Amino acid sequence: MLSALFAKIGLPVLVSVLSDSLKKVRHPAAQGAAAALETLETSLQNHEIPTEQIEEANRHAEKMAEMAWQEQAATLSEVNQSLRAEVASEDPYVRRMRPTFGYLMALTWAAQMLAIAYVMVFRTAESNLVIEAMGSLSMIWTVGLSVLGIYVYKRSEDKRLGL
Repeated sequence: MLSALFAKIGLPVLVSVLSDSLKKVRHPAAQGAAAALETLETSLQNHEIPTEQIEEANRHAEKMAEMAWQEQAATLSEVNQSLRAEVASEDPYVRRMRPTFGYLMALTWAAQMLAIAYVMVFRTAESNLVIEAMGSLSMIWTVGLSVLGIYVYKRSEDKRLGL
């Protein structure tokens, strides 16, 4: 989406925006890229680069943005097609996979929270170790809860559409 906007605005604005943004990043690679883009911006402002080449670069950026958009549309189409197949399935487990996953996530979350609460109340000396261990599980919970969030969102959408 952003690439389509830049393709419509054009190369000079894109170079200026990227240069200003990269100047704020404190890393040698970003600073080098910002300096190179400043040089390019100066060349564009001084009309050292022919207009035809700039127009060709703009056309290329538009084509690349269109290709990226088509790729995203194809990906979303595949995801939606698989979700529709799941909803239309006659297999009870396939249709109930989302709720089953949700219930399992809720049960494991509750079990973990109860265990942590128990340790904090009855084994206070060990609570710092348990809380640190729980922090180590944050990535697993992030993935699981993200999947659950997508399931809930898609099911709500299915209900709105009457599926």
